[in-house]
Amino acid sequence: MASAYNDTVRVFKAFCDENRLRILEMLRTGEKCACRLSDDLHITQPTLSHHMKVLCDAGIVQGRKEGKWVHYSINPEGAAHAGELLERQLSLEAFIKEKGECCNR
Repeated sequence: MASAYNDTVRVFKAFCDENRLRILEMLRTGEKCACRLSDDLHITQPTLSHHMKVLCDAGIVQGRKEGKWVHYSINPEGAAHAGELLERQLSLEAFIKEKGECCNR
C-alpha cells in the first residue's frame, strides 16, 4: 500500500509549486522548447531542469530531445492518471461503504 501512496505523493508534488503550475499552463497550448519555458518564466536552465524532472517523474510531462534542446509536452496518459488519483482521493465511496458509526453510544 505504501507504493500506491508514493505514486500519489509524487503526482501531487508536481502540482505544489507555482513555477510547475505555470509550466503546465504553458504546455496546455502544445509542445514547448526548454529555452522558451526558461525565458518566459525568467528562470535559469538548472531551475527549469529541476521542475521538469519533478513533472516528468510524476508522468505528467514528457520530453523529446531535439539537438541540444528538449521539447516538453503534457503526457495525456499521465494527465489522465493524475485526474484519477485526485478523483480517488476526493471520492466519498469509502465513507458510504463503512458500516456503523465511529462511536456506539
